Amino acid sequence: MKKTSLFALILTILVACQKPKGFDYRGVRNLNIENAGTGKSSLSLDLNYYNPNDFNVSLKKVDCDVFINNNYLGKFKLDTLMHIAKRSEFYIPAKMDIDWKDILKNSFAVILNKEVLVSVKGSTKVGKSGIFITIPFDYEEHQKIEF
Repeated sequence: MKKTSLFALILTILVACQKPKGFDYRGVRNLNIENAGTGKSSLSLDLNYYNPNDFNVSLKKVDCDVFINNNYLGKFKLDTLMHIAKRSEFYIPAKMDIDWKDILKNSFAVILNKEVLVSVKGSTKVGKSGIFITIPFDYEEHQKIEF
């Protein structure tokens, strides 16, 4: 009986100390451009992710730079605590200021190719039971643009 209790205790400690995996990107929804004009505007959207971990995690912080066709678009920061269920999809609301000059630099290339290279580089703080670790990420994908 003691061996079973000891084994259960060791197994519980190992599972509790398991390092969280990074989230899987799934897509975007609710893309809105506010204050569209020739200068600065705000871009808001919901980023869809999947938590592949076998346990609930907390997302504490996201800090990243966004690039379109290797041109800097803007910085995205999130400093809100979110609780995410194990093996579930979730959405992160994102809002960032953009400068139309940077977007229009490549508008002709976008029209010809009908797709852009979206790159996001940064880090996130993920944890459980009040212990957080910083996980760097470097995401890059070609996105089709519909006109």
